[in-house]
Amino acid sequence: MTTLAANKQRDYQMGDKEEYPVVASDIIYQGAAVGENGSGYARPLVAADPFLGFAEAKADNSAGAAGAITVNVKKRGNIVLPISGIAITANDRPAVYASDDDTFTLTATSNTLIGYVSRWIETGLAVVEFDAALCKAALQA
Repeated sequence: MTTLAANKQRDYQMGDKEEYPVVASDIIYQGAAVGENGSGYARPLVAADPFLGFAEAKADNSAGAAGAITVNVKKRGNIVLPISGIAITANDRPAVYASDDDTFTLTATSNTLIGYVSRWIETGLAVVEFDAALCKAALQA
């Protein structure tokens, strides 16, 4: 293996953002939880999908083939979400799951892990700390 003998320009990317190809004939709306469909394409999250992050902008591929456009996602950070059944006792950092791109719950069943409560705001609303890579690792464990 050869080590560097001179400076080398590298292409760095923002650490909390990513871009994924979108499934055919679908729309991912800004703020949607984004899942991976099992074939490498992003879509509005469906229960049990691996979690990719939250869409930063609308990605309309309703008339396109798979991969014709990409969606930009924020793959880690903190986000305020409505969560079914959340109460002040949630300050003990329970896991948060999604059953679709805009339905969040503390119930695991066949839902997708998307993060952990960071702070309770009020009944039904909390700050969720999310990291798509950690959620994927938990899924594979």
